[in-house]
Amino acid sequence: MTDITTPEIKAPAVPQTVFAVLIAISFCHLLNDMMQSLLPAIYPNLKTALHLDFAHIGLVTLTFQLTASLLQPMVGLYTDKRAVPYALPVATLSTFFGLLLLAHAHSYGVLLVAAALVGVGSSVFHPESSRVAHMAAGPRPGLAQSMFQTGGSIGGALGALGAAALVAEDGQRSVGWFAAAALLATVILWQVGRWYRSHGVARAHATTRARAREPLPRAVVFRAMAILLVLMFSKFIYLAAIGSYYTFYLIHKFGVSVPGAQLHLFVFLAASAVGIIAGGPLGDRFGRKHLIWFSILGTLPFALMLPYANLFWTSVLSVCVGLILSSAFAAIVVYGQELVPGKVGMISGLFFGLSFGLGGVGAAALGWLADQTSIGFVYDVCSFLPALGIFAAFLPDLHTGRRG
Repeated sequence: MTDITTPEIKAPAVPQTVFAVLIAISFCHLLNDMMQSLLPAIYPNLKTALHLDFAHIGLVTLTFQLTASLLQPMVGLYTDKRAVPYALPVATLSTFFGLLLLAHAHSYGVLLVAAALVGVGSSVFHPESSRVAHMAAGPRPGLAQSMFQTGGSIGGALGALGAAALVAEDGQRSVGWFAAAALLATVILWQVGRWYRSHGVARAHATTRARAREPLPRAVVFRAMAILLVLMFSKFIYLAAIGSYYTFYLIHKFGVSVPGAQLHLFVFLAASAVGIIAGGPLGDRFGRKHLIWFSILGTLPFALMLPYANLFWTSVLSVCVGLILSSAFAAIVVYGQELVPGKVGMISGLFFGLSFGLGGVGAAALGWLADQTSIGFVYDVCSFLPALGIFAAFLPDLHTGRRG
C-alpha cells in the first residue's frame, strides 16, 4: 500500500541579511553626506568671491534644502511603482557635477545650479539607499537602517573636518577634489545596482510575503503617521537646538573657549552616533514601538535637568540626550515602512526629507527666538519637547519585534 503523506505547508522564509550590500551603501552614505557638508563650509569664500550678502546665502541654502528635502518623497513614490536599479549611481553623478560647478562657480546663477544638483543627488540617494537597506536587511531591518544611517553621521563629521582643512588652504577650488569621492561612490553603487536588478527586487517581494499581515484600517494608519510626525518634530527640533547652538550656549553660560565648546559638541555627536548604531538592533530585539517610546520620552528627565546643570553635568547630560534620542530614527523609519507595506521608498523619502526640513526650519526658528530672548531661554523651552514622546503610547503594536 502506497504511503501518501500530505506535504507540510511552511510560511515563506525571510531572506538572509546581505552585509556586503549594507556595508557598501553605508560607506556611500558616508561619502554622500561628507560631500553635502561642503556647501555651507565654503559660504565665507563664496560671499567674498561673488560679493554676496546674507540674503543671497540664504537663497543658496533654500535651493539646496528644497531640492534635497521636498523631492525625496516624490522620488520614493515613483520608485515604489517602478523599480530603478541604477538610480543610486545617477544620484552620485548629479552630486559629482554639482561639486565641479561649485568649485568653479563665478556667477550667482551657476552657484544656484550647483546647489540644486547637489540637492537632487541627495533627494535620490536617501530614499533609494534606504530601499536597498530594506532589501538587504533580511530579518534585521532595524540593524540595516542603523548601519545605513551611521555612515551618514560619520560622513557629516568627516566632511566638516576635511572642509575646514582644505577650504582654509585652497578656498573654493578645493571642493573639486571631493568630486573624486562622488566618482568612487558611483562605481560602488553601480555594482549595488547590478545586485538590485538581479536579486534585490525578488528579495523585497519575498520579505513582503513573509511578513504579510492583515492591513490596518486606514484611520489607524493615518493616526499612526500623525503621531510619528509629532515625534519627528520633537526629536529634530531638539537636535537642531543642540547641533546649531550648543557651542554658543556653552560659551555664553560658562565662558568656555571656542575650541573647548567644539570639543563638547564632538562628544555629543559621538554619543549620537553610538545611539544610532544601537537603536536599530534594539528595535529588532524589543519591538520598534517600545524603542520609539523610550527614545523620545526617555530623554525628558535629562533635557529638563540640562539648563540647570554646571559645565561638567551639562556635558554628561548632553551625552545621555544624544545617546537616547538618536536611537529613535532607524526605528521610526522601519516602523513607518512596516506600517505602510509596499511604500518603502515613499516612507523613506518622507522621513529623510522631514529630517532635513525640520532641522533647517528648526535652526532658523530657534535662532530668531535666541535673538529675541537669549540662548538660555531657547534651551529652557526646548527641554520640554521630549514630553511629546508620550504620544508614542498610542502607536499600534505591529508585533514585529523579536522577543525572548
